[in-house]
Amino acid sequence: MNIKVLGTGCAKCKKAEEVVRQAVAEAGVDAQVEKVTDLKEIVSYGVMGTPAVVVDGVVRAVGKVPRKEEVLAWLK
Repeated sequence: MNIKVLGTGCAKCKKAEEVVRQAVAEAGVDAQVEKVTDLKEIVSYGVMGTPAVVVDGVVRAVGKVPRKEEVLAWLK
């Protein structure tokens, strides 16, 4: 599983990455979490607001920090 947290480094972007990493650890799944800060790559997902979370190529959250429960549901 590949998870990308898209964001330029703002406080919400850092929090989103933290929540995603906590959920992955809690779920015990084999997932690679990657932080993407390159604006061209972020826009390539059709995302116009950050933070955003992409799970296996599917945009799951845009413009907000997802709740850990949401992330856990995506990991199942």
